[in-house]
Amino acid sequence: MRSRFLWSAVAAGLLLAGCGDNTDAPAEAGRHGSLALAPCATGEGAMRVEAMCGSLAVPEDRDAPDGRRIELNIAVLPARNDAGLEPVFFLAGGPGQAATTLAGHIDAALREVRRSRDVVLVDQRGTGGSNPLDCVDAEGKPMPLDAAGAEDADAIARYATACLKGLAGRADPRFYTTSDAVADLEAVRTALGVDTINLVGGSYGTRVAQQYAMRHPDRVRTVVLDGVAPNDLVVGAEFARTFEDALALQAAQCAGDATCTKRFPVDAPTRLREVIAQLRAQPVEVEYRDATSGAVARDTVTADTVTTLAFLFSYAPETASLLPLMLDEAAQGRYGALLALTRMAGQQVAGGMNRGMQWSVLCAEDAPRWNREASDADGTILGGEVARMFFAACPVWPRGRAEQAQFEPLRADLPVLLLSGELDPVTPPAYGERVAAGLANGRHVVLRGQGHGTLALGCMPKLVARFIETADAAALDTACLDTLREVPPFTSFNGWDP
Repeated sequence: MRSRFLWSAVAAGLLLAGCGDNTDAPAEAGRHGSLALAPCATGEGAMRVEAMCGSLAVPEDRDAPDGRRIELNIAVLPARNDAGLEPVFFLAGGPGQAATTLAGHIDAALREVRRSRDVVLVDQRGTGGSNPLDCVDAEGKPMPLDAAGAEDADAIARYATACLKGLAGRADPRFYTTSDAVADLEAVRTALGVDTINLVGGSYGTRVAQQYAMRHPDRVRTVVLDGVAPNDLVVGAEFARTFEDALALQAAQCAGDATCTKRFPVDAPTRLREVIAQLRAQPVEVEYRDATSGAVARDTVTADTVTTLAFLFSYAPETASLLPLMLDEAAQGRYGALLALTRMAGQQVAGGMNRGMQWSVLCAEDAPRWNREASDADGTILGGEVARMFFAACPVWPRGRAEQAQFEPLRADLPVLLLSGELDPVTPPAYGERVAAGLANGRHVVLRGQGHGTLALGCMPKLVARFIETADAAALDTACLDTLREVPPFTSFNGWDP
């Protein structure tokens, strides 16, 4: 049970892969509409990029405009050739990710777009630099949710109660929902002085994009939805089944390859269940080498350790290709590499989501619609517990308002490009098809052999730029995507057989 909360944080997240070098000339301070922006570097670590940064003050509660105001953190990645064209707003995933922390990845994925258009990053309220709903103690120090605190729903509720104490006087979690974020985006658009914008949303960001387009259709020029979450989706409620389906597709890929079936005669889903049963009966204490520090450490491998790794790895084909090998090692009692990879993956994603903001969204918009009895999780590897952990904080977390209209499908004539990875374990292609059904000028593109987050893959940066330039999804020539291939499973730690 100790890893269930990690699943929920990761599963809702947007994972963008990509790299690129930043060769833009330094920008000069100036005004974009009524916003005063100054040169800055934004992003994380080696993925920081040059940008123009500033903030916009908005009411926390728009029904009380004279009450507390919060600052929205804004970064603009300037166009290389300023043609005065409508900017692109990138909407991050989660819920709980801050757009500005992803600046380097976004710069790589939208590098072709930036030839002629600004890319605007707004940290959704409650994340990043926009009055984050961080869990801190009485001294203002971060209050981590340790392994013991993540063991069950009651422990998470107690942690959420303690988190609320740290927010007293600086934030009211009721006003950090998708609707509030949509109103913030409209305020930023107005402040920038632009009539229309282009929206690019990833994962949960596709929900924000759809709801902005529903409320302000006259302000939207084009929409790109990557890893599509339908408006009526209860986030977390279907992960057990969509993960199961992704595992089955990966297993079918191996079954169609003679080398893979010879090396792994037992398919990955079956082997995963065997290892889980083995560790439920008897957890194992093992020695492993920490992937970050290189230090030798000891810890206990449990069934949840293996399940967490499988779920994390399923997001991208490059990591999913390691799963059969990891499970084969585990079945033979060799757990060191598995534990090292689990700890490394957990460290990478644990700080990527703002829990408080995530709870504000989920508890207002998803928890009231979750029907535990009707969920289709029986017999799955994750089971129904993963959804329960998503909403474990909701009995104590202040709940904002959600309107029924938010959960209606987007029906519009707007040009919309929908993108899905064939093997996506959380927003499968079926979701994209569902949303595309209501879009007269929509086009759904499924990338073969790919997972969650496709903006930076292959020729996709050029295709997205072409779509935003022409506002014509139907005319896109997507033949260049045919070069994308499934990633074959590793047959050893040296890689896969040629």
